[in-house]
Amino acid sequence: MLPTILFSIIIFLYGITIGSFLNVCICRLPKKENIVTTRSHCTSCGTQLKWYDLIPLFSWVALGGRCRNCKARISVQYPIIEALNGVLWLTIFFVYGISIETALYCIMASALLALSVIDFRTYEIPFGFNLIIAALGLIRVLTDLPNWTGYVIGFFAVSAPLYLLYLITKGRGIGGGDIKLMAAAGLLLGWKLVILAFVLGCVLGSVIHVIRMRISSAEHMLAMGPYLSAGIFIAALWGEKMLMWYLHFYA
Repeated sequence: MLPTILFSIIIFLYGITIGSFLNVCICRLPKKENIVTTRSHCTSCGTQLKWYDLIPLFSWVALGGRCRNCKARISVQYPIIEALNGVLWLTIFFVYGISIETALYCIMASALLALSVIDFRTYEIPFGFNLIIAALGLIRVLTDLPNWTGYVIGFFAVSAPLYLLYLITKGRGIGGGDIKLMAAAGLLLGWKLVILAFVLGCVLGSVIHVIRMRISSAEHMLAMGPYLSAGIFIAALWGEKMLMWYLHFYA
């Protein structure tokens, strides 16, 4: 029990630390700003932040959500993304324990979280995130070589039909970033789980966006990235059980 608690604390701390970096990506990538060399600074007064102002979660709470220098409000996005990434990493650890799946899916979850926020705001998915997920897929194939065909088929299982839709509608039916996302996810999850992920994403997108249009007068155009990402995450963690439950009715 003690080792599990210790590992949980370590994973959560790593998760919120990576979540802090995700905030940098979310804020800078849409603006084409450098995410590595540029020092963290207040977006209101431009003051460079000290190391003790950059401690994930704790610094925001200690500062009362305001800049130490100019007292401007710091967006609540920062602690939310940090905490959410930590929770996602913990959830994956509880499902898979200490395993290659945990390592791969934690990185995947962080990429999905960042691209979801960016896509929600800009209707664009930065190619770099899809590239990261594709790289994770290649690692997955190498660690499960006897089943490599399932991952290769997964690369095309959803992305190929979506690309056909893209050609037919001349880009109005689906975005290119969504196609790349499903191709990368298919390489990581395999064909069965990526199909499930796509179905889940479509259902979530349809239900949630209709509710958003009713409540907040959201536009008819929707960013699919967040919903597809949710579907991918759910399929990665619980997809096998969901498929077994579904196929049980036909056994």
